[in-house]
Amino acid sequence: MTPEVKQRIDELVQSNKIMVFMKGNRLMPQCGFSNNVVQILNMLAVPYETFDVLEDYEIRQSIKDYSSWPTIPQVYINGEFIGGSDIMIELYQKGELQQMVEVALAS
Repeated sequence: MTPEVKQRIDELVQSNKIMVFMKGNRLMPQCGFSNNVVQILNMLAVPYETFDVLEDYEIRQSIKDYSSWPTIPQVYINGEFIGGSDIMIELYQKGELQQMVEVALAS
């Protein structure tokens, strides 16, 4: 990962309370896992940003190194890597995701 790409990712993660690196975007997810994340965030009715990794090969590859997580989508809340689709589903079902989001949006 080049320093320039790392800086781009840093800026996206730090400037958005909830940032999702995914295939497609919130209006047109391009894979089922990305769609799961979008559906969960939409059910929580919270503001979030998405980045379509299919449109940027460098970010698509580098985000995996950035988080040390091999798959996409990747969700960041308040600058912290949370996980992918399975972790988001688990946190949502436990009621923990709502709390995480509320704390992030209040800060």
